[in-house]
Amino acid sequence: MSEKNMEEKVEQATNSKNVSLPMSRVRLIMKSSPDVSCINQDALFLTTKATELFVKHLALSSYKNGSGKETNTLSYSDLANAAEETETFQFLTDILPKKILARDYLKSLEEMKKDDDNL
Repeated sequence: MSEKNMEEKVEQATNSKNVSLPMSRVRLIMKSSPDVSCINQDALFLTTKATELFVKHLALSSYKNGSGKETNTLSYSDLANAAEETETFQFLTDILPKKILARDYLKSLEEMKKDDDNL
């Protein structure tokens, strides 16, 4: 699938009045907030649609800048790179951290401990 075809499909989905995400799940997530007591159907639809569009935007941006264009795939590392490198998605860096090996993490912890001891 070419990049142009993918963008056309995203555009068609954007203009659609249907949603792909289950609205009952979005309602459940919204109700988990103590500040929310009642959810209007219009607000639920708009929140669901906005979430869907955001996920599509994140996926398309990650795909365009990712390593899976040749194989037509999107990987976790593509999403993590987009979160780290794109200013719009930087708030996701805690949710989508880059994967590191355990030995590299332990090594960085030791270095941090040595730095703290030197202070």
